[in-house]
Amino acid sequence: MNERIRQLWSQAGGHYNSGNQHTWPEYTIDDPEKFADLIVEECSDLFEIEWGEEKLTGNDVGYVLKKHFRVEEK
Repeated sequence: MNERIRQLWSQAGGHYNSGNQHTWPEYTIDDPEKFADLIVEECSDLFEIEWGEEKLTGNDVGYVLKKHFRVEEK
């Protein structure tokens, strides 16, 4: 998990259970809506800083999001 996503996940009550020899590890979250809100807020702030008043294309938005969250191209 990307470090910034991990921080937002933790703020929304994210938990990790490493499991044991009889169970699978699992990621859970207490407030998925808060997690989504935090991601949207992060993206909104990012565009205000990165692009200011310039008009963005769909490709620009995708590029900025992938760069910020360090998502690799497939």
